[in-house]
Amino acid sequence: MRHGYEDRGAVLTTVADVVAIRSEPMLPCLSRSCGRIHSAKAPRGGASRDRGLVLAAGEGRRFGGSKLIAELDGSPLLEHVLSAMSATSVDRVVCVLGAGADETLRRVDLHGAEPVLCEGWKEGQAASLRAGIEALAEAEAIVIVLGDQPLLSPAAVERVLAARGGGALAVRATHGNVPSHPTLVERPLFDAMRELRGDRGAQDLLGRVETGEVACDGLGSAADVDTVDDLAALGQRRAKAIGLQTQEKPT
Repeated sequence: MRHGYEDRGAVLTTVADVVAIRSEPMLPCLSRSCGRIHSAKAPRGGASRDRGLVLAAGEGRRFGGSKLIAELDGSPLLEHVLSAMSATSVDRVVCVLGAGADETLRRVDLHGAEPVLCEGWKEGQAASLRAGIEALAEAEAIVIVLGDQPLLSPAAVERVLAARGGGALAVRATHGNVPSHPTLVERPLFDAMRELRGDRGAQDLLGRVETGEVACDGLGSAADVDTVDDLAALGQRRAKAIGLQTQEKPT
C-alpha cells in the first residue's frame, strides 16, 4: 500500500482547552491567556458528518516566516485553501493554527472555517493532526488538506469523498500517480492518529492500513509552497495560464 501524508507533533491540552466554539456570530479571537481561539461560525449541523481539516500551524522556516499570509493573486495562500474548502460539501471545516496565529487571524478571511490553536506546533505536523482530530471528534470522516497548497480544487475534495468505501480506512488524491492531498481518513483511524508524534504526519500510518487512491489530475494542483522561489514559480504559472485563457476567448 502506498502512503502519502505528513506528520507533526506537539503536546496538546484537552479539546476544551484547544478550541471553544460559540453559536453566536463573532470575529475570530485568540486568547493567549487560555490558549483558545473562538470560532467565527457554528457548525451547520446537517445530516452529513464529513468534515474538513486545514493544517496551517507551521512557521514556514524554509520560506523565511509568515508563509501562509504571503499573497498569490492578491490573496494570502491560506485564504485560497479556505475558500476552496468552503465550496465543498463538507459540513464543517477546522483550520489548525500555530506559529503567527494572531497575525493570520488578522490577515486571512477564514471563509467560515473554525480556527483551532495548536499550542505545541513546534513538535511538527502530528501535533496539528491531533488538534484537528480532537476538534472534529464527532466526524465520521475528515478530509485533510494543507494550508500551503493554494491551487486546491473543490472538485478534488469531492472526488476523494466520492471514492470512499470498499473497506478502505483512508483515501488519497493522486496527481501524476503521486499520492498527495486531499487525504480522507475514516473514523476508525482517529485513535491511531491521536498517537502520532513528530513531523511525518500520518504517512507511515497510512502505509499500514488499507488506503484507496483516486486520480485527481486536472482538478487543481497539489503544488505546495515551501520557499519564496516556489511562490514565484507558482505565480508565473498562474499568470501564464490566465494569459492562455484570455487568448483562447472568442473575440
